[in-house]
Amino acid sequence: MNLDNGRDLVRLLQLASAVLPVGAFSYSHGLEAAVEAGVVHDQKSAHSWIIDLLSYAMASMEAPVSLRLIDAWRSENFAAVQHWNDLFLASRETAELRAETLQMGFSLARLLNQLDGIDSDALTYLTELREISFPSAFALAAGSWNLPPAAALSAYLWSWAENQVMAALKIVPLGQTDGQRMLLAIGDRLAAVVAQASTLSDDDIGTFTPRLALLSSRHETQYSRLFRS
Repeated sequence: MNLDNGRDLVRLLQLASAVLPVGAFSYSHGLEAAVEAGVVHDQKSAHSWIIDLLSYAMASMEAPVSLRLIDAWRSENFAAVQHWNDLFLASRETAELRAETLQMGFSLARLLNQLDGIDSDALTYLTELREISFPSAFALAAGSWNLPPAAALSAYLWSWAENQVMAALKIVPLGQTDGQRMLLAIGDRLAAVVAQASTLSDDDIGTFTPRLALLSSRHETQYSRLFRS
C-alpha cells in the first residue's frame, strides 16, 4: 500500500474528504432506521452496527468490487466496468440504497468531468453508462490518478466509515469523543478488510445483511427523517 509520492497522498485525502461534493452527508446508509427501531441507541451499539456493515457488506461486496473496477479502468476494459457496475447495483436491496449510490455516482462523475487529469476516454465511457454507481466513479478517479489500489480502497472505506460515524453523532446522539473512539477502532480494521478484499475470488463476492435490508425498507416510510437513507 506504499504511496509513491506526496501527490498520491493528497489525491487520496481529496477523494476521502467529507467536502467532496457528492452528497454523502445526506445519507445514513440505514443507520437512521436502526436508531428509530432501537437497534442502535448508544456508542456501543452504534459501533457494533458500523463494524457489522464493514465486515458483512463492505468487506465482501463493495471492497472487492471497487478493486476490480479500479483494475478495469486502468486496463481500459470497459466491458468489465459495465459488468461490475451492474453487479454492484443489483446488490442494492432497497430503493433508498440504490438511489444513494446512483446519486453519489452521478455527482462524482459530473465533478470529474470538470477536473484535470482524468482519462478522457474513460470519462466518456463513464458518462455513457445508463446508471453510474459510486464505486465506479470513485474507481475511475483512482485509476486516472494512478493511485495504488489498496490505498485507494482504504480511502474509500475510511470515507464511508467517517460518514457513518458523523450520522451517528447526529441521530443517536453521541459526543465528539465517542465518534473519535469509534473512528480509531474502525480504522484499525481497515487494513484487514483491504487484505480480505484483495484475496476474494469472483465467486466469493456477495453480501448478506438482511437486517440492513429490512430496516432500510422501513426507512422509506419512516415518519420523521434527517437522512435520505
